[in-house]
Amino acid sequence: MYQIASYTEAETVKQVVDILSKNDNAQIIAGGTDVLIKTRELKAGYTSRDLVGVTRIEEMKGICLGEEETIIIGAAMTFTAVEHHPIILDRMPSLSGAVGSVGGPQTRNAGTIGGNICNGATSADSASTLFAYQAVLTIEGTTGRRDVAIEDFYLGPGKVALEQGDVLVSINIKKEDYLGFKGHYIKFSPRNAMDIATLGCSVLLKQKDDVIEECRIAFGVAGPTPLRAVQAEAFAKGKTLDEETLHQIGRLCLESSKARDSWRGSKAFREQLIQELPKRAIKKVASGTLLSV
Repeated sequence: MYQIASYTEAETVKQVVDILSKNDNAQIIAGGTDVLIKTRELKAGYTSRDLVGVTRIEEMKGICLGEEETIIIGAAMTFTAVEHHPIILDRMPSLSGAVGSVGGPQTRNAGTIGGNICNGATSADSASTLFAYQAVLTIEGTTGRRDVAIEDFYLGPGKVALEQGDVLVSINIKKEDYLGFKGHYIKFSPRNAMDIATLGCSVLLKQKDDVIEECRIAFGVAGPTPLRAVQAEAFAKGKTLDEETLHQIGRLCLESSKARDSWRGSKAFREQLIQELPKRAIKKVASGTLLSV
């Protein structure tokens, strides 16, 4: 049983901002794969809300190249649409793999990449890869538009930098953050499909011969929010890609993490994964089986 006070299908971003800013009970809904479940389960803050649909807003749909070949992803794009879009497959294939690991096909056909981010969950499959790509989020609110780096968007477990009246419009990745990188996302979960990650690890690698020019490593479920392994990234730069380097990268990844116990996995098990998964991902990328841009 869904307890919903009202539903409005918005046609423009401005309309959403107006509705949200004038009604503290109003809440955005896109695919509904998260909001409707919490509404049905009578979760606190999700019942008897005035829902505002955004999936018909053209400005929040589509994927294109903007100025200086920045990739612009509409926040209302479904996982399936992102996964199979030619620009993503050509220039950011690891993001295609990440969103393709979300739930089952029904969830991917309805759920949106913007909703996945705004949910604020550290386990969001798109989040760690967007952290690695250093995504910038365009948000519109009552005072106009602003751009927020994704690492500044996550404030805590389930909490993001959105005020009542704010709308995430698009996710943007600059050319220098994807050009020349090869990437891979590993989702570790008890089941192969339709399960939340025990740990997610996304790696981007730029190398010349056996030397690492740049390596970005981002995790989901390694802390209360997605995070980058900055110590490991700094160490890897300029190092020869060999087993000793990989061992040190894994060790340093652990220093950036804030793993905890949960029913999906113990802290000790997660810490083992934090050291192991980036090594596997880097080996996968360096093997040459993945395409670079």
